[in-house]
Amino acid sequence: MMKEVLEHILKGIVREPDLIKVTDTIDENGNRVFEIRASESDVGQIIGKDGRTIKSINVLMNALAGSSKESFILKVVR
Repeated sequence: MMKEVLEHILKGIVREPDLIKVTDTIDENGNRVFEIRASESDVGQIIGKDGRTIKSINVLMNALAGSSKESFILKVVR
């Protein structure tokens, strides 16, 4: 569910939503990692000025995780 919500948020803020790809993996520490791939021109939109946009998305995802406090990492891949 979290992957789908993340994709929906990202597709709403980029110019080329069809190129958004989110992969969901688990790292060696047991953290869930969402790797975000987008067109080169949209990477700046996703990160935002001083990282504000990606930080805001992270806050929304933490709120969605709620009481489960699932640990995750958002990683924008160029």
